[in-house]
Amino acid sequence: MKTNRYAAAFALTLPLTVLAAPAIVRHKIPDSDFPIAQAVTLPPGTTIHFISGQVPPVVDKAADPNASAAFGDTKTQTVGVLTKIREILQGMGLSMGDVVKMQVFLVGDPNKNGRADVAGFMAGYTQFFGGAQPNLPARAVVQVAGLSNPGWFVEIEVVAAKK
Repeated sequence: MKTNRYAAAFALTLPLTVLAAPAIVRHKIPDSDFPIAQAVTLPPGTTIHFISGQVPPVVDKAADPNASAAFGDTKTQTVGVLTKIREILQGMGLSMGDVVKMQVFLVGDPNKNGRADVAGFMAGYTQFFGGAQPNLPARAVVQVAGLSNPGWFVEIEVVAAKK
């Protein structure tokens, strides 16, 4: 009888423990509407998923597969890469709202004096983050000398987390 009383008491507290579990916290940048989080805090028990770097799909099969014409400009490449990431996440039962960290590698665009087209990247990025999907990731964007295909301007890797 004593065992049943303890089991019942434990069973009653279990749902409260689950309900009280802390959520993923996305810390906003103070006084800013820039669409990234300043930081993201993951509570204990969060499952973390590391998604390998994704590169742009071909958008023009007639173009040289080693030229940017095959993949488009930075905005087009960004949308293509983030679409691939969204599909990978969906296949894992996740969404773009579960992305907590993003690392972006941009190659300088010859049409922009060798500078990374950050405005083009942001035009693509904001189609996925900051509008209808408000869960913002912590993010870094770096310009790199090159990627393994000279036509690629964008590679993105993400970390997703789900409580």
